[in-house]
Amino acid sequence: MAYDLEEQEQIESLKAWWAKYGTAILGIVAVCLLAAAAWNGWNWYQRRDAAQAMAQFEVLEKAADAGDIARVKDSAGTILENFGRSAYAPRAALIASSAYAKAGDARSAKAQLQWVVDRSKDDALVPVARLRLAGLLLDEKAYDDALKQLSASRPDAFAALFADRRGDVLIAQGKRDEARAAYKEALDKLDPATDLRSSIQLKLDALGGA
Repeated sequence: MAYDLEEQEQIESLKAWWAKYGTAILGIVAVCLLAAAAWNGWNWYQRRDAAQAMAQFEVLEKAADAGDIARVKDSAGTILENFGRSAYAPRAALIASSAYAKAGDARSAKAQLQWVVDRSKDDALVPVARLRLAGLLLDEKAYDDALKQLSASRPDAFAALFADRRGDVLIAQGKRDEARAAYKEALDKLDPATDLRSSIQLKLDALGGA
């Protein structure tokens, strides 16, 4: 009988404990289950978006290779609008920009490059976009705007390329001494094994540089 009484006390204690904490425990369990479901749903959503972005990117590459500007515009627009936060977006903008430039549509080409500059988080793609944008601005004789792009921060790996393009802009402005300094800087920072050295050296020699 003593055992039954002890068992009954334990049951009563458990009931009291559950009455006090049971609702909170059920709430925590529900939150955990909802969080797990949300996480799984988010992962599924991300995988679906990545697959769709990749499919559009492949369409864009084929359209660019074929020179089909209408399809380039459609595919690039879809990627930037619907998958702008994906890794495909800045690459799509660069491809579209090249296609537009080849088609003689400098305005659209610049818009795509500006999108990369303004919105891409990829440190390797932003300087590429700035270099190309500076080149298009140079062609339009928008020298100050081109130099503004080339004065932006960039990884050290791009220092020589930025200096070379800056030299091109400066020589177009008639600033021979500054252009000479820029080309020398490019040679100083350039890998000795790269083929680009010879073309920069030719430009420097034409200016009477050492």
